[in-house]
Amino acid sequence: MNKFFLALSASALLLAGCGAPKEKLHIFTWSEYIDPEVVAQFERENNCRVVIDIFDSNEAMLAKIQAGTTGYDVLFPSSYMVEQLGRDGIIVPLDKSKLPNIANIDSRYLRCALDADMTYGVPYMVTYTGIAWRDDKLSTPPETSWNVFETRPDLVGRMTLLGDMRETLGAALLYNGFSLNSTNEKELETARDTVIRWKRNIAKFENEQYKTGIASGEFMLVHGYSGDIGQVQIDDEGNLAPDLNHVQFFLPKEGFSISCDEMVIPTSAPNPELAYKFINFLHDGDVAARNEKYTTYWCPNTAAIEILKETDPETLENKTIFPSSEDLERGMVIGDLGENLALYTRMWDQILASETK
Repeated sequence: MNKFFLALSASALLLAGCGAPKEKLHIFTWSEYIDPEVVAQFERENNCRVVIDIFDSNEAMLAKIQAGTTGYDVLFPSSYMVEQLGRDGIIVPLDKSKLPNIANIDSRYLRCALDADMTYGVPYMVTYTGIAWRDDKLSTPPETSWNVFETRPDLVGRMTLLGDMRETLGAALLYNGFSLNSTNEKELETARDTVIRWKRNIAKFENEQYKTGIASGEFMLVHGYSGDIGQVQIDDEGNLAPDLNHVQFFLPKEGFSISCDEMVIPTSAPNPELAYKFINFLHDGDVAARNEKYTTYWCPNTAAIEILKETDPETLENKTIFPSSEDLERGMVIGDLGENLALYTRMWDQILASETK
């Protein structure tokens, strides 16, 4: 055997031992939003690695993208933000021929979707924004109204509001009898003044730590997302936790926001084909059912519902995840504001700059 052949053989063995580098899928999403076992399954089946970065508001996600951050393959913005991302050319129109599992999308969701044709985004999870409270900490139950943030002196300093201008200004708009998506400046000024009053009574604006705060009893009442509260209510196995059954959740009588987070592909995605595989994978019925139980959000996937009927009917009975039809009638979808977004931003900046005393 000559030296040249020996050298080639040694090189081949060395390369075989190292193996080809795995593809990476970079996603930008909300906290605790995908079952880790689901991610691990996708990595095994596609011989890849999934890298997850977290944002805590649509506006924070948008600011990072607009600042020039690239490298993400899949984003998880809410529907109203999808419209802006599409309008600004930040995301691509989807090739639905690469997404056969969208046949599982629930038509009940599509009837109220901002983009029923799924031009830019595929729905992932639907959330309702309401109020959670500890029934073992409050001697008197709260009224099922947004007014709890200014009518309960016993809760001053023990409440939180979401640090999200669409959610919190939206709550104040609904409380005052206006549209969640109002672009009337006078109505927004009224909502601004309402939030400023609320601000004086809360511990802080908070998008993440309110979950651990309500679970520990640090906070007695919080403004939050249904899925976040649902996660607080369950144990590590996904069952209702006996020691947390004092965490209650309601949707205020004046109305509440409904939003859907969607999966979109940026124009700068380095690995769009793997992105399509991931989006399609998450709408496999079994995968969607597992994610639904893990996140405690509603995934509008009919195949998942049928699986849960057979395997986990208790999840379907959880009113935090699946509100009654009567409750849902009071919900309103957060819409795209277009150029009026600047008006909301100005009101929100004034709220943040206001004195707390």
